[in-house]
Amino acid sequence: MSEENKNLKGNLKTTLGSTSNEAKETLESTKEKTNEFVEDAKDVFEDAKGKVKELLSDENIEKVKHKAEEYSEIAKQKTTEFTDDAKETYEDLKEKSSELAGDAAEHLANFAEDAKEELTDIKEKSKSFLQRLFGKL
Repeated sequence: MSEENKNLKGNLKTTLGSTSNEAKETLESTKEKTNEFVEDAKDVFEDAKGKVKELLSDENIEKVKHKAEEYSEIAKQKTTEFTDDAKETYEDLKEKSSELAGDAAEHLANFAEDAKEELTDIKEKSKSFLQRLFGKL
């Protein structure tokens, strides 16, 4: 083999060795980082589990039930108030409607009486007009 080939082989072995070492170092570094990430993820998961357990604890469930009962009672009170107000408004409307109907009936009776008088007056005037008209013929 020529000297040049020997040099090339030597350079190639050195380069391959160096590249192999760098790859091994990168692989080891990646393994370390992956292990760190997995450990961190486990810690986060455990914290999350703890928070979920805390949220679902009997004490918190009782607090939520208590609040729900409070809000239910408030809703009942508001509904009762609204119902009472609605009944009162209905009674007021009923009273006003009765008054309005009474006033309307009175005005209608007056109108009917006035109309009757007008019709009687028109009847008399028509009779008088027709007598004069036919009396002159």
